[in-house]
Amino acid sequence: MWRFGLRGRMAASYVLVTATAVLLVETVLVLAYLAPRASGDDLMSIVREQASADAKVLSLAVSGDGANRSERDLLAGADVRGTGLDGRGPLRRAGQWGPDAPPAPELPAPTSPSSSSAPVIPAAAPGGPAEVLTDAYGEIVRSTAPGRYAAGGRLGVALPSGGDGGGVRDASGGGATWWLSPVLLRAGEGAPPRTVGYVYVEAPPGWLPPPVPGEWLAPLLAPGGVVLAVVVPVGLVFGMLATRGLTRRVRRLADVTAAVAAGDFRPRVPVRGADEVATLERSFNAMTDRLGRAVEAAGLAARAEARQAERGRIARELHDSISQDLFSLSLLAGGMRRAAPEALRARAESMEQVSARAMREMQALLLELRPVALEDAGLLPAVEEVCAAYETRLGVRVIRELAEVALSPQAEHAVLRVVQEAVGNAVRHAAPGEVAVRLSRRDGAAGRPGEVVLEVADDGHGFDPGEARARHGMGLALMRERVTELGGGFEVRGGPGGGTTVVAVLPERAP
Repeated sequence: MWRFGLRGRMAASYVLVTATAVLLVETVLVLAYLAPRASGDDLMSIVREQASADAKVLSLAVSGDGANRSERDLLAGADVRGTGLDGRGPLRRAGQWGPDAPPAPELPAPTSPSSSSAPVIPAAAPGGPAEVLTDAYGEIVRSTAPGRYAAGGRLGVALPSGGDGGGVRDASGGGATWWLSPVLLRAGEGAPPRTVGYVYVEAPPGWLPPPVPGEWLAPLLAPGGVVLAVVVPVGLVFGMLATRGLTRRVRRLADVTAAVAAGDFRPRVPVRGADEVATLERSFNAMTDRLGRAVEAAGLAARAEARQAERGRIARELHDSISQDLFSLSLLAGGMRRAAPEALRARAESMEQVSARAMREMQALLLELRPVALEDAGLLPAVEEVCAAYETRLGVRVIRELAEVALSPQAEHAVLRVVQEAVGNAVRHAAPGEVAVRLSRRDGAAGRPGEVVLEVADDGHGFDPGEARARHGMGLALMRERVTELGGGFEVRGGPGGGTTVVAVLPERAP
């Protein structure tokens, strides 16, 4: 599933980006090379480049032949390989040396002190480009168009003084673009170079170089092909290695996400580094923590709601069945006491008292089972409601001394249940005249948080707490478990005939 997923796509992206960069460079090089040959406005650059390049080659050739020969002999014997005169220049290689054109009107020629008798060959209106080598006075030594520029004649173009030059002739000269570059002879170290000849290149108006042959483009395209051949496997390997760690982290994140989606909120993603994926990992862990707490809280709320619903159902069942039966039994016992003969009247009175006591305990049990909306009303109103119910329905005076306290939701629930259980036990078993419920706060020891103290005291006949534990009283055990589970303390004080006090101490909730 993961083998060629994100990792493969990222590796392919490395290859594509690199290959695109290579192709763009190749395209720029080819366009830079072809652009001058594709623009008629740059014909002067093509002619000047050809003339300058060939003049430099010939300058090296004549300087290497030595200075003991005449200038014309040096030019005539110069090695012209690699120049347009040898058919290897860009114009000549294109195969575009046009046919000889008829001569144009003669132009004035420069005066030559050594070759005044040489015939002047006017600059023609050519049918194609041409290249000519002349001596320092314009006498033609070599030519690529002998029909137009024969050897021994003089070039009908004004020679530049002290450098190169060119231009575009008028219509009478065929409108050709031309350029002259000097051929320099360097006789020795420290000697200044002197001009021994000129390279003349011309091209007709509107002439464009032909398409570049494949052998010209091969040197430009071959390196790019080699780079592409190397980049593809190297890019794949680099992409697979560079993305291995990232894909592993994404895979772990996906696995934990699947576990969380299945309901398991325990797994966490290890956070590594400080990049964007690490931020995602931290955020995912925080989200999972909050989601787990929310699900746990929802479960606790659902269980509490289910318990309250069950307590309400049991209270209704007891009220509708056993309470009614006990009430009927109490009425029957009272009737029997009044109608029974003297010998049975004591037993009838005893039955009436037992039924009345059973009804009182059943009413206290129903009040204990009765759900109280703690979440909606708050702790103090809920405790107040419990105390008022015992006072109203059972006629027991309940003194309330309730202070505002800060407790967690679980601790508030425990306080309410302890109040219900303790008051119910007092009413059922101790026959008290009054019950006092006190809720207060006290400061903790040095460096410790404060504490919330709950006291439920009655003035009934009391009991021995040790004997109650020996009888395995469930009510006291459940109250103790509720409080100790929350890190609190639980204590029962009292004795026979002295009333009973139930004390629960719970840690205060931090602000």
